[in-house]
Amino acid sequence: MATTQKQEQQAQQGSSKPMMRKPVFTKVYQLKPGTSGHTLIANVLTSDTVLHKGRAAPQNLRHTCIAECLIGDETGTIIFTARNDQVDLMKPETTVIIRNAKIDMFKGSMRLAVDKWGRVEVTEPAKFVVKKDNNLSLVEYELVNVVEE
Repeated sequence: MATTQKQEQQAQQGSSKPMMRKPVFTKVYQLKPGTSGHTLIANVLTSDTVLHKGRAAPQNLRHTCIAECLIGDETGTIIFTARNDQVDLMKPETTVIIRNAKIDMFKGSMRLAVDKWGRVEVTEPAKFVVKKDNNLSLVEYELVNVVEE
C-alpha cells in the first residue's frame, strides 16, 4: 500500500526516479566495529602513503596506492584507509564528506574505509575544531567467542 502511494506521488511530480532520502550524518565517536553505511564530514589531519605499487608493462592494469589518513571531527579522530583515487583527495587541512563508509578491523583496531559503493568528496572547510585526544583507532578490540551452555 505504501509503495503505491509513493508511486502516485512520483507520478504527480513527473519524475521516474525513486525518491532519495536525506543522509544521516554520523559523528566519529558513534563509530563501532562491524558497522557500515556511515556518512560523515571530517577534516584530514595527516596522510601517509603506506603502499605504492605500479606495473610498468601492461597499460590496462591499474596501479595500487594505499594511504592511511588521520581524519576527525569535533568528537574524535580515526584512521581512514584511502585507496587509489581517494589518496589524491585526502590532503592535509582539507575537509571531506565520506559517504557509505564501513569499519574494517586491522590488527584489532578500527579503520574507516570506503569501497566501490561509497564516495569521498572534498567540500568547503568545516567550522569545527578537531578533538585530537580521542583517537578511536588506538582502541584495541579482541574477538571473544561466547560458548552457550
